[in-house]
Amino acid sequence: MRKDEMALYYDRYFPRRFGKGGGKHYAILGIGGNIGDVRERFAKLIRYLRQSALLRLIESSPILKNPPFGYTDQPDFYNAVLSIRTNLGPTALLRYLLFVEKRFKRVRRFKNGPRTLDIDILFYDDLHLRTSRLTLPHPHWRERESVLIPLAFLHREER
Repeated sequence: MRKDEMALYYDRYFPRRFGKGGGKHYAILGIGGNIGDVRERFAKLIRYLRQSALLRLIESSPILKNPPFGYTDQPDFYNAVLSIRTNLGPTALLRYLLFVEKRFKRVRRFKNGPRTLDIDILFYDDLHLRTSRLTLPHPHWRERESVLIPLAFLHREER
């Protein structure tokens, strides 16, 4: 991935500190998309999640615009990370996030394909987990600048 193809975007919700507390578990989510007005969709996602009783937003990173990987014949992606607190267990959190993706019109056509919204659990407390549906920490977080760059903007005291 070429660095000159990347850009950071700052707006009302990215980056932002939303608050503290609100759940016994700490998680970091990766969000991404490349169909339609992704930055506006991210803003709508923040507003939606702020109304949720199932999690509490703590902080967001700036938005990173970056070239696609894997299947490269598609528009650039926009990515950010969110830190949250929740009382949901990891599997219940995954189910909730899949529900949120569907509300935002996510359709899974093929791996690494275009999408309106993708939400991944990158970290959940210090948990190491491997099931057929969920691996924690996310197995590819160290390899993806789309995670590493936004992650560097989160405040260390919240991690």
